[in-house]
Amino acid sequence: MTELDPNAERQRIIKGRNRVLALVLFGLAVLFFAITIVKKIP
Repeated sequence: MTELDPNAERQRIIKGRNRVLALVLFGLAVLFFAITIVKKIP
């Protein structure tokens, strides 16, 4: 096993968190959009 550079490990963790945050925000945007459409149907 090779030791990872602490900075590289930190950057990898940050990138992973950013991806998860982006997915959550996108999911919320889709949810709000869907709710708006459903409310306008009746």
